[in-house]
Amino acid sequence: MKQAFKPTESELEILQILWKKGAATVRQVNDELSRHKEVGYTTTLKLMQIMYEKNLVTRTEEGRYHIYQAAIEEESTQKLLLDRFIDTTFRGSASRMVMQALGNQSVSRDELDEIKAWIETLENNQ
Repeated sequence: MKQAFKPTESELEILQILWKKGAATVRQVNDELSRHKEVGYTTTLKLMQIMYEKNLVTRTEEGRYHIYQAAIEEESTQKLLLDRFIDTTFRGSASRMVMQALGNQSVSRDELDEIKAWIETLENNQ
């Protein structure tokens, strides 16, 4: 599914909550956001209304409440954002991004083994 809009940072925070919960009211999303930063209910409401207009979320009415769900998949959103990041930051080179990430972070033996196994899988599939 091709996405017309790239989620903003705030929209992505809301999507992450909806991906985790499956469905939630504005109040539930706002409560979750408030655990990490100060955010008002009306700000969350307005953001979710905008996300609905952008087709990033769906909503259904249950009594007095709107129940929101993510309209886009987590994996496809990650792929879209990663592809754009690689294109704009590393001039399209995934290997440059990986080398930079591995050079800047402390990588455990288990993580290195996982990376090696993934590379083997990729090589065997070619």
